[in-house]
Amino acid sequence: MLTTDTSIAIPPVKFDTNGALQITASAGSSQRDFDFLVGKWKMHHRRLNKRLVNCHDWTEFNSEDENELVLSGTANMDTYHTTEMPGLEGKLFEGLTLRLFDPKTRLWSLYWVASNRGVLDPPMVGSFENNMGHFFAKDVYNGKNVLVVFRWDIRDKEHPVWSQAFSTDNGKTWEWNWYNVSERIK
Repeated sequence: MLTTDTSIAIPPVKFDTNGALQITASAGSSQRDFDFLVGKWKMHHRRLNKRLVNCHDWTEFNSEDENELVLSGTANMDTYHTTEMPGLEGKLFEGLTLRLFDPKTRLWSLYWVASNRGVLDPPMVGSFENNMGHFFAKDVYNGKNVLVVFRWDIRDKEHPVWSQAFSTDNGKTWEWNWYNVSERIK
C-alpha cells in the first residue's frame, strides 16, 4: 500500500505573536538538497477522495515528471503531466514546481502552479534533516484555514516519496491526503 511513514513525526510548528509561521532551517540544509530529483520520473499517486471529512476512500493514478537545475543550482524546476488526474480523466493536466533556495536563511521555498487553475499557490517553506524534508504553509481549503505540510522522504533516492497533509488545528493533528512514489526513468 502506498503511504507515508507515519512513524516519523511531523516537526512541531511554531508561530510568532501575529500567527505567522516561524520556520528555521535544519543545520545541514543545503542548496543541493533537491539534486536527487534531477531527471525524468514516473510517479504513482494515491490521493484521498475527499479531504477533512473523515473520508477513507482513495484513488490511485500515474503521472510523469521532469526536473532540472536552474539559476546556477540555487533552484530547480519540474514539469508534471498526466491524463489520469481524478476528476479530469482523459484530459491533459500539467503542473510546474519551482523550488528556490535562500542562502541567507538556508530555507527552501516550493511554488506550485497547475494548468487547471493558473494560480501560483503559497510557497511551502522548509528544509531537509536526515533525508526527510518538511515544508509548511498556511492556506485555505474549501473555505477552511489549513496548515499544509509537504514531506519528502528521500531515504531511498531512487524511489523518493512525496506526501501532503492538512491540519485544521495549527499542527496538533494531521490528515494525510496525498502520496506519490517516484521511480526514475532510465
